[in-house]
Amino acid sequence: MELYKLTAHELRDLLRKKEVSSVEITKSILDRISEIDSQVQSYITVTGDEAVKRAQEIDDKISAGEQLSDLAGIPMALKDNICTENVLTTCASKMLYNFVPPYNATVTKKLNEAGAVLVGKLNMDEFAMGSSTENSGFQITHNPWDLSRVPGGSSGGSAAAVSADECIAALGTDTGGSIRQPASCCGVVGLKPTYGRVSRYGLVAFASSLDQIGPITKDVEDCAILLKAISGFDPFDSTSVNTEVPNYKSFLVNDVRGIRIGIPDEYFIEGLHPDVERSVKEAIGLFSKWGAETKRVSLPHTEYAVAIYYIIATAEASSNLARYDGVKYGFRSDRYRDLMEMYTQTRARGFGKEVKRRIILGTYVLSAGYYDAYYRKASQVRTLMRRDFEEVFKEVDVIVAPTSPTPAFGIGEKIEDPLQMYLSDIHTIPVNLAGIPAISIPCGFTRENLPIGLQIMGRPFEEGMLLRVAYTFEQNTDFHLKKPNLNG
Repeated sequence: MELYKLTAHELRDLLRKKEVSSVEITKSILDRISEIDSQVQSYITVTGDEAVKRAQEIDDKISAGEQLSDLAGIPMALKDNICTENVLTTCASKMLYNFVPPYNATVTKKLNEAGAVLVGKLNMDEFAMGSSTENSGFQITHNPWDLSRVPGGSSGGSAAAVSADECIAALGTDTGGSIRQPASCCGVVGLKPTYGRVSRYGLVAFASSLDQIGPITKDVEDCAILLKAISGFDPFDSTSVNTEVPNYKSFLVNDVRGIRIGIPDEYFIEGLHPDVERSVKEAIGLFSKWGAETKRVSLPHTEYAVAIYYIIATAEASSNLARYDGVKYGFRSDRYRDLMEMYTQTRARGFGKEVKRRIILGTYVLSAGYYDAYYRKASQVRTLMRRDFEEVFKEVDVIVAPTSPTPAFGIGEKIEDPLQMYLSDIHTIPVNLAGIPAISIPCGFTRENLPIGLQIMGRPFEEGMLLRVAYTFEQNTDFHLKKPNLNG
């Protein structure tokens, strides 16, 4: 049995029956990483010895008859901007090439308490800035479906690792689509929770009003299990919302009869890849066939989303990244004569091109004389976008649209054209600006056999409804069961 191919819930059942051990599962994953990660390049750090030791601890608890969680003994990996005590956390940047956090992020702590086995840290666009994982300071991650293409970004390492069976599940982060877009490109499930549902404590900040941590998994049931494990109020995060976390598995019902689904006109426009449009419209047709009510809706401020995002996100990045100056931790240039030159040389050499571009943009829009013209205006339009969603959700239960306007594109195809790269997130950015939850699930393939993602958006804190709709689609189709053809 190739254990690395199974889902978390399948492995949980085998562990409880004592038909396999966590050590066997973990070694299966570590062997898989050794076999194929030279092709995919999804990992920055692999914690092999620690993982096997941890797995043995879980096996001992199972042998002792302890009641354990659904994630106990399951090998997982984390995006490399989530702090892990005594394990390198680089944000895929030269600036943090040697940073070992002295504490765990809240989500890391929750996974440890659930008994999950950490097998490593995953590649990403540097400081989560990018849509292709080509902006990593260390390596380019390749899409397991076609190694000449990107896996999406910025959580490209997380999505590629799950798709290639190099971990059972992973955590990513989503600031403007960075969980959902790579999930779409790699043919896996990715959920961006409501802002405030999952603690950001211990997440290295990019844009604090937009960032959210979420699960990337092989199927919707695993997504529900993992979301439950990481959600909840955290007094260490001032934006964490103190509201009850439901048992998300209870929403896994194969039934969408009577559910009202909105189809936004603004998401089906010129530039949408024909195979993406075909697959998404076929999926909408299936929902109608299964008893859902579909209706056209309008989100009129969608056209401003990319412009607003690249004002607000860069402004917050400029502020958050000011702390990287070579003084307390991380990279420090050795080419300086005085303190000011040490600062400037460290930041010039420590940050990559895309990060520097966004810091410069953000500093500009926050500068004297431009704040009102840019940042304040963008914040006002952001409010209008949130109201668009509020109005539509008075009429429908969920909104369904493409996750990304195109399938995975070629490595190097857009890296020299920032605007084209930024437009990759045109369908995902509005969700972050509004703070609502959304999930991407596989819904088809292009003629070149590249995965296509269906995005389902919901009201704040109604992740359960998203999971129900996604689960129904998954139970009645087989797109999530298809695997890339990767050999060692």
